[in-house]
Amino acid sequence: MSEAIRDVVILGGGSAGWLVAGILAADHGAASGGGLRVTLVESPDVATIGVGEGTWPTMRDTLRRIGVSESDFFRECDASFKQGSKFIGWRDGTAGDQYHHPFVLPQGYLEADLVGAWLQHPAEAFGERVCFQPRLCEAGRAPKQFATPEFAAVANYAYHLDAGKLGAFLRRHCVERLGVRHVSDHVTAIDAADNGDIAGLRTRDHGILAGDLFVDCTGMRAVLLGEHYGIAHESQQHVLFADRAIAVQVPYADPRGPIACQTLSTAQPNGWTWDIGLQSRRGVGHVYSSAHTSDDKAADVLRRHVLATGGAEPDPASMRRIGIRPGYRKQSWHRNCVAIGLSSGFVEPLEASSLVLVELASTMLSDQMPATRATMDLVAARFNDSFAYRWERVVDFLKLHYLLSTREDSDFWRDHRRPESIPPRLQVLLELWRHHPPSRYDLPRVEEIFPSASYQYVLYGMGFRPPPAPAPTARRRVDAIAKADRYSREAADLARRMIAGLPSHRDMIDHAIQHGMPRL
Repeated sequence: MSEAIRDVVILGGGSAGWLVAGILAADHGAASGGGLRVTLVESPDVATIGVGEGTWPTMRDTLRRIGVSESDFFRECDASFKQGSKFIGWRDGTAGDQYHHPFVLPQGYLEADLVGAWLQHPAEAFGERVCFQPRLCEAGRAPKQFATPEFAAVANYAYHLDAGKLGAFLRRHCVERLGVRHVSDHVTAIDAADNGDIAGLRTRDHGILAGDLFVDCTGMRAVLLGEHYGIAHESQQHVLFADRAIAVQVPYADPRGPIACQTLSTAQPNGWTWDIGLQSRRGVGHVYSSAHTSDDKAADVLRRHVLATGGAEPDPASMRRIGIRPGYRKQSWHRNCVAIGLSSGFVEPLEASSLVLVELASTMLSDQMPATRATMDLVAARFNDSFAYRWERVVDFLKLHYLLSTREDSDFWRDHRRPESIPPRLQVLLELWRHHPPSRYDLPRVEEIFPSASYQYVLYGMGFRPPPAPAPTARRRVDAIAKADRYSREAADLARRMIAGLPSHRDMIDHAIQHGMPRL
C-alpha cells in the first residue's frame, strides 16, 4: 500500500484512451524513462465508435498541453473551427425558429443587466443582441486571422474533426513523442490481486500486463469497471429519451463551397439531426427515440435532411446505426480502476459533452495522481464526487433544450415536458429563473462544464420570458438598462469590424494547411 504508483495501464484506444495516455505521459515524464510508465492496450479485433466529431474550447488547451502542433492537427484530422451551435426548429418549429449558443460570453457579462435590457427589445434574439459571435458564424468567418498563433483566438473556438483520424493522430504522437507503450492485443482475462484490486490484464500474445492503476476506456462495454467490478450504470432514459443514432458522411456538392463554423442542430418530429462541416465532407446524423419512432422512419428523416441541405442521395449501406444507453456510473473510480469516456457514461451527442468529460477526467486524474495505493481511495472519493456532479449537470443542461420546446408534432416533444421527466434540481432552477437570470449562484463549482452564460443562451433562445424584475430605485433601473444597451452596441460594432477583418472559414483552414499557423 505504501509503494509508489509507477505503472498505469489503459485498456482501450480511440479518442478517449489516447487523450488519457497523452495527458498522463506529457504531465508525468513518461518519455524520460524516470517518470510514470504509461501502457495502452487495444484490441485489433474491436473497432472504436468514432463518430464524436465536435469538441469544446477546452480541447485547444488539451492539445497544447500534450505538445501537439495545431497546424498538424488540421492537416491530419480533417479538422475545422467550431464557434458554437445553431439550433433550428427547437422552439416551436415555425419558419424562422432558430437561435445560437456561441462560445463567446455575452459582452459585459456580470457587469450589466443584460437580460433586463433585452426584455425591453422583445423582437431581438438574445444571443445576437448580447454577443458578436452569432453574426460571425452567419457570415462564415473564421475565429482567427492568418497571423494569429496556434491555439490563440480572436473569437473563442473549438473544433469539428474526424474522430477516427484523431485517434490515429494522437496514437502516433503519444508513441513517438511522449513515450507511451502501445500494445495491440486482445485481453482474454483480468487477474485480481488478493485485496480485490486488478493485478494485471492477461493478453492473447503479450502475457500479463501488470500495473498499479488501470484506466477503463473500453466504451459502453466498460470491461473493467462494469463487467469485472459490476459497478452499476444509472439510466437517464426517463429524462432524456433518445436511445438511437444513425450517421452518414456526406460529400460537399461544391468542394470549394463554404464550411459551417458551428454545429447545426435541427429539431425533427422524434429527435434531432446534427450537421457538422469538416474540410472534405459533412458529418450528418439523426438522434432519435426508439419509443417514439422506428429505425426505418428515422433513416428516412436523415435521408430527407441530407437532400434538403444540398447533399446527394445517401447510400443506405453507408448509414451507420449506433445504440445509445443514456446514463452514467455514479462511481467512476473503484479500487485501482477508473473509467473514462463511454465506459463512464454517455447521454447523447447534444452539445458535444462526451469529449470534454474525457478531457476533464484525464486532467483531474493527472493532476491528482495518487502517490501511493494508500492514498488512492481518498483521491477516488473526490473524483467520484466531482464526476457524479458533472454528469448531473450535463443531464440538466441537455434536458433544458427539450422541456422548453412548445412543439406539438409528436409525443416525443410533449413527453419531454411532463413534470415527472424533469430532474428535481432543474425544476427548482426553472422557478428561480423566473425572477433571476442563471448566474454563478446556480452553478457554484469552479470548473462547471456549462457556465451560466450557456444556460442563458439556451433559456432565452428557446423563448423563456421572465417578467421584468423591479429595481430598488427607478434611477438604478434606468442606469442598468443604459449600461447594457451600450454593451449591446459594442457587440454589434465588434461584429461589423470582425466580419470585415477576418478571413472566411475555408480560407483560414486552407492557409493553416498550406502554410501553418505561427507557433509561439
